[in-house]
Amino acid sequence: MKESTATRIKQIMSKKNLKQVDILRLAEPYCSKYQVKLNKNDLSQYVSGKVQPKQDKLKILALALNVSEAWLMGFNLPMNRLNAEVLETNLSDESKLLDEIQSKYGSSTVQVVQLFESLNDDGKQKALENLSDLTEINKYKR
Repeated sequence: MKESTATRIKQIMSKKNLKQVDILRLAEPYCSKYQVKLNKNDLSQYVSGKVQPKQDKLKILALALNVSEAWLMGFNLPMNRLNAEVLETNLSDESKLLDEIQSKYGSSTVQVVQLFESLNDDGKQKALENLSDLTEINKYKR
């Protein structure tokens, strides 16, 4: 089962004995290099699981924590950046697809896809049944 980004950030914080302020400090050089703004509110929301980091901030966090982006996203892949580089290239198409879905349908649709993918086959079948039922109720239709 795929873990959440929040869970992974907490794991690495515990393993490396880091606080959120430490992560922000580690991220500063990468934020400057890639011109990405990462502030304490962003990080707090990622750690709480309220918000998932977008690709640019996910990259900054992965670099700052010296872990692979795919591992940080919760995939069952090696944590180490170097060992995971080849495996991560296989996920780049998936990441591009999710970016396209987000730009066309919004972040809630991406969240639905990610939640759906975390289900086993029985769970996916039940989710499809529930969605189908919802589309038959007028107050939920567009």
